[in-house]
Amino acid sequence: MASNRRNFLRNTLLGTGFLVSGIAGFASTIPGEPESERKRSKRSKQQFNMCGYAAPKLDKIRIGIVGLGDRGPGAVERMSYIEGVEIVGLCDQYDDRVEKMQKFLEKQGLPRAKSYSGSKEIWKKMCENTDIDLIYITTPWSLHTPMAVYAMEHGKHAATEVPAAVNIEECWQLVETSERTRKHCAILENCCYDFFELLTLNMARQGFFGEIVHGEGGYIHNLLDLNFSKNGYAEMWRLKENQHRNGNLYPTHGLGPICQVMNINRGDRMEYLTSMSTNDFEMSAKAKELAAKDSFYNEFATDHYRGNMNTTTVRTIKGRTIMIQHDVTSTRPYSRIHLVSGTKGVASKYPQPARISAGHEWLSDEEMKKLEGQFTPEIVAKVGDMAKKVGGHGGMDFIMDWRLIDCLRNGLPLDQDVYDAATWSSIGPLSEISVANRSNSIDVPDFTKGAWKTNTPVELTFKGGGTTKMKEFKKSGSTNQLEILK
Repeated sequence: MASNRRNFLRNTLLGTGFLVSGIAGFASTIPGEPESERKRSKRSKQQFNMCGYAAPKLDKIRIGIVGLGDRGPGAVERMSYIEGVEIVGLCDQYDDRVEKMQKFLEKQGLPRAKSYSGSKEIWKKMCENTDIDLIYITTPWSLHTPMAVYAMEHGKHAATEVPAAVNIEECWQLVETSERTRKHCAILENCCYDFFELLTLNMARQGFFGEIVHGEGGYIHNLLDLNFSKNGYAEMWRLKENQHRNGNLYPTHGLGPICQVMNINRGDRMEYLTSMSTNDFEMSAKAKELAAKDSFYNEFATDHYRGNMNTTTVRTIKGRTIMIQHDVTSTRPYSRIHLVSGTKGVASKYPQPARISAGHEWLSDEEMKKLEGQFTPEIVAKVGDMAKKVGGHGGMDFIMDWRLIDCLRNGLPLDQDVYDAATWSSIGPLSEISVANRSNSIDVPDFTKGAWKTNTPVELTFKGGGTTKMKEFKKSGSTNQLEILK
């Protein structure tokens, strides 16, 4: 058993391009390793600090959107309501998906974009188009980093769905490419823009919770039937991720808002983590049940699935802790947890309704309303009503997109930069390594190369921004096939 575990860990490390400094003995025994974390740490300082970087203003943002099966159609719709946005490229390997969104643009009274379809590599042609400023990526996880890197190398800003990377080498690729090209690489973490998360962030900034001690986040969402559906994710890509990896595969929804509350990469940073998974009690059984009736599922009828529940805990340099859970097979009601615990107060979003405490008891509904009036951030006051009309997970998707465009149009730093994309996404592969080695602690790379000590926190006031207007809303019906399931 020890030999098998050691071989598994060796293979995992080679795949991630990462050496585990927290596990003695492995660093010197892995043959043919790629450039290791230890070697990287000896490099000179970062090429350029993208945290707080204000790229040159772009009055109009010419966007190319790649991936039109699940998240992409909703992005096309939301962007159609934002001033200064020109959707000039639509890309998907499937022709019908592109044409469907062309018809949507026509219905909105907008010009047709240039179509890119018909092959798995066609996205490169869109990235090479000199008439595009921003590549917006809503594809399967394994394509996020290759597309973002290629976009930045061809002079485009990149914005990618979550997670931004699936291994540590990809995390470094994002960081180093963004620094070298001075092009933004934003992680599209919509949960940072949900209403309660923004409220608690503003409250934390104003000291309501006192010193932040602990935070919790998660992704508890039963996707068992969807992951096994032939009509769900194209080519069963998400099921394959669950089949071949064991860890916290989708950490950023719960983690991102907590990291912003704790100023991770901006005054504090993650130091190390430990991770533990249960056995698989459901996916293998589901696959075998389906395979008995349909040979299509034979390749999935194995015992090699990740544990149903993963719990990962992180300790920061300043001694705070974060707990992140991942479970997409459970009968538990949907939850991202979002718990913020400080020396003076606590906030907890789930189970809903969300509650806040300033002592030892939850505040009443009337007291909650007063707090909302006092601490609602400027961005919600400005675009919150429009966001609720347009939708996208209750409006947080629209706030996310509007903020991204407003920052690019006004030359402002992004709320989520490439270091956030790398750090938050790194929890996936790092948790895999910890799970594979009996939950041993694993160091989290410092993707900022020490700049976290002086980087400033995310700005909650516009300071030169907030000028981007919203177009008149005309509801066209949801374009997102799976929105209710995401």
